[in-house]
Amino acid sequence: MEKVDLSKYRLRPEDLRWTCDPATFPFECTDELERLQGFVGQDRAFAAIEFGLRMDRPGYNLFVVGPSGTGRAAAVRACIERVLEEKKKAGLLPPVMDWCYVFNFDNPDRPRVLRFPRGEGRTFARLLETLLKNLREIIPKAFSSDEYKNQRQILIDEHQKRHRQILQELEREALEEGFAFRMTSMGPILVPLYEGKPMTQEQYLALSEAEKEVIENRRQKLLNRINEVFERIHQLEMDLKNRVAELDARIADFTITPLFRELLDRYANFPEVTEFLTSLKQFTLSYLHIFRDSQEAPAQPQHLAPYQRFQDPFLPFKVNVFVDNSATETPPVILETHPTWTNLFGRIERRAFMGTYFSDHTMLKAGSLHQANGGYVIMYFRDLVVNPGVWEGLKRVLKNREIRMEDPFEHFGLIAPQGLRPDPLPFDAKVILIGDEYVYRLLTIFDEDFRDLFKVKVEFDSEVQKSQDIVTAFACFIRRLCLEEGLLPFDRSGVAKLLEHAARMVSHKEKLTTRFGILRDIVLEADFWAREEKAERVYDRHVVRALESRKKRLNLLAEKIDAFIKEDVLLIDTEGAVVGQVNGLAVYDLGDFSFGRPSRITARTYLGRQGVVNIERESRLSGRIHDKGVLIMSGYLGYRYAQDKPLSIAASICFEQSYEGVEGDSASLAEACAILSDLAGVPLRQDIAVTGSINQKGEVQAIGGVNQKIEGFFRACKMKGLTGTQGVIIPRSNVQHLMLDEEVVAAVREGRFHVYAVSSVDEAMEILTGIPAGKRKEDGTFEEGTLNDLVDRKIRKALELLQRLEGRPEGEKPKEERRENEEQRDQQ
Repeated sequence: MEKVDLSKYRLRPEDLRWTCDPATFPFECTDELERLQGFVGQDRAFAAIEFGLRMDRPGYNLFVVGPSGTGRAAAVRACIERVLEEKKKAGLLPPVMDWCYVFNFDNPDRPRVLRFPRGEGRTFARLLETLLKNLREIIPKAFSSDEYKNQRQILIDEHQKRHRQILQELEREALEEGFAFRMTSMGPILVPLYEGKPMTQEQYLALSEAEKEVIENRRQKLLNRINEVFERIHQLEMDLKNRVAELDARIADFTITPLFRELLDRYANFPEVTEFLTSLKQFTLSYLHIFRDSQEAPAQPQHLAPYQRFQDPFLPFKVNVFVDNSATETPPVILETHPTWTNLFGRIERRAFMGTYFSDHTMLKAGSLHQANGGYVIMYFRDLVVNPGVWEGLKRVLKNREIRMEDPFEHFGLIAPQGLRPDPLPFDAKVILIGDEYVYRLLTIFDEDFRDLFKVKVEFDSEVQKSQDIVTAFACFIRRLCLEEGLLPFDRSGVAKLLEHAARMVSHKEKLTTRFGILRDIVLEADFWAREEKAERVYDRHVVRALESRKKRLNLLAEKIDAFIKEDVLLIDTEGAVVGQVNGLAVYDLGDFSFGRPSRITARTYLGRQGVVNIERESRLSGRIHDKGVLIMSGYLGYRYAQDKPLSIAASICFEQSYEGVEGDSASLAEACAILSDLAGVPLRQDIAVTGSINQKGEVQAIGGVNQKIEGFFRACKMKGLTGTQGVIIPRSNVQHLMLDEEVVAAVREGRFHVYAVSSVDEAMEILTGIPAGKRKEDGTFEEGTLNDLVDRKIRKALELLQRLEGRPEGEKPKEERRENEEQRDQQ
């Protein structure tokens, strides 16, 4: 039989790795490349960000997706800065506003919010402080002036004069009725007279009953008259009080009007402010006593409004500059790294007093949404969603376009002590959330509000197509990073080595990673090793050492598995040939480190009709994708060998010494080879490992982690001794993904290791057995002596044996199948 030519499958060393030539890129960074600052290849994301920032319509907030390390937050900030700079040059920047909370005279538990131009909020607060200071100085002076005292004394004297006249008239009327009128601390009394003198008790008792009755009748008449007179006196006192109050108000209004007029004129174009100042003036006139008594506020004023009891009597004059933008000229850009309820929506502080708590408008504190109003707020969705209620609260803000400051106690159904309900603050800002693709899809499917509130999706790619401009941009990124961080300059060889690693990170020879956060760490570590060596520049050897050091810190588990293979604890053959046994390849992904390891796969075939039995599945160690791969392989076997006969065999496949879950379909090629080997009775080479998935037509499809898998088997072969015949079979569609370790490439170059690329199961079997696969002839059989012919003969022989064992003539259908056909005919 003719020997299979393996050279047509064997890859050349130059196929296994892209090597960057340092001479292909200059260190001449243009302004455009400098501007990228590590955002190479993110044109799609930049276009989406700029659209979202310029689209001034409700709901056009941004949700940024992409892997970490691609500079999502920094890119968003860079775009915002550029958009603001362009708007500033064009004179289209929106005005930046200050927001203040002030006292609400109609409802003190609902503080009012006022809006001011940038910097005016602090000025307004300072003006009210000055106003209060002036009022406390001039009002006492106005009421201590001689003019005021004279006018007040005139009113009092007039009142006293009329009061005396009324009492004198009352005394005269009492004398006419024979009584003496006296005022005591207990009130007015009437004493009967006898011969012009007050009657004694003995004289009164000596009177007859008729005389006493006459006296009492006159007394009662005078008492009624006294009541009428005292009502007139009370009316006079009320009239005096009102006239004095009118005088006080007139004096106070004359005194304070110039002070308030200055403020009213200043804020004439702000109706809400003038309304507040008018109410504040009325408050001053209504509570003059807190200004008149002394220039210091009384400890506990006795005649305050109910809402001021136990509080600062001058509270209405205090302004809470809630959001102060006096120090910024452009719309604010806030990056909220800890979006709790209070950090985002603000909080209401409280003071303890006599066993209870109280709040006022000065104890309101702004959150990130308040501070970002009119600008931009950036948050990580993961940080936001872990805080209870925050996501729903944010959606309410975006839907209603206003921020209501609510107490967290009330939000979660608890009772808040003396809670305020401040007026809502209008909200107009871009909210930019940073998350991942999976979360975005879940929100799109399950959150009905998400689509309406975040209409702009920004996708950051983790890789970029390699080109001369991109390579130069990477070099400029490294150069800029060295300048910013004070690192040693990179030699061209160091840059080239880092670029090769950038290609290896995405497992593609024609692409580079855009996860600049990881590349930045490698640059820093390479600088460290260069300084340890006291080198003047960072060369390729320093980058290699940084990568090896990083690998050494993370590969403890890989080394332990390698030791198990070396000690034959894990049984892996790297020499010889065995029927129904093949070395498969798996990848362990630890998050920050991944590595490959070989795994022995065995298959056994026997008579039966149950098809392929997946031992991993039966023992519940198989994932859904692996189960799918086994079923696809079963479909391939039926498609390939059961076109003219039933597939009257059963097969069991197993990952030997596997005690954890098995997932993925990259072992389906190896499993198919093991089954075909056992059917044909042809041994498979153990010095060649296999990876790849297949479809139902037997075509080999690409898999992930191809570099780690090849390197994993190379390590195993190296530990057991390289023979010069060992290698790995991979899908041909994975050749473009090869960025193998330089040690593996060197071994291939020297002929000590080989990498084979295949497109079908037949090609893989030819490499593993050295026997031609064979094509199907017109009569349905395969070329004699080929692998497929051996498999086909085995299946036909199994069918004959199975039919004889079932005791029925050759070609007759089994009882179960005949019964099913009869039932189908009856139904029809």
